[in-house]
Amino acid sequence: MPRINPLSEKEATTDIRQAWAKHIADYPGSRITNMKATLSHSPMAFEVYMQWYPLYHEVIRIVGERSAYLFAHSISEASNCPLCTTFFRKIIIEHGEQPEDLQLTADEQHLLDFGAEIARNRGEVADLTYEPIRQRFTDADVVVLVAFAGQMIATNLFNNVLDVTIDGYLSPYLPLTNPQTHG
Repeated sequence: MPRINPLSEKEATTDIRQAWAKHIADYPGSRITNMKATLSHSPMAFEVYMQWYPLYHEVIRIVGERSAYLFAHSISEASNCPLCTTFFRKIIIEHGEQPEDLQLTADEQHLLDFGAEIARNRGEVADLTYEPIRQRFTDADVVVLVAFAGQMIATNLFNNVLDVTIDGYLSPYLPLTNPQTHG
């Protein structure tokens, strides 16, 4: 049960409804999820957290679409965030793969290990994990990857602290080991 219920459309102010419409227009295919509706209790929080999208698009530019969503998944899984992990499981499955059976290149594995270690160890990353990233990416790219990891962790934290309900459309993508969780 969520600690704070998502803001309903009826409860939303005109400004929030306009922010929702702009978000959906700016990012076709997006929707106002339970997380976004919960964030909407604070228009500033909604605005700040929606900066995840441009940062994610920068990550896509740097590593490619597949590696970007796998990076986000690795961070979410290491953060023990059921909602975000399920969201990225959906993307992985819709791209024809199984999250439990990914075929990764060495570069992809390094990136996923990097993301997971950032999340698991609260930013403490061993040199052994950091070095392959440092060798592969520019300073600017590393800054974007770390900033995105931080934004992803902030999203995971928000969902975990407030026990945001997993949206119903994600139910088919829940891990088989946790079939009772659904929104």
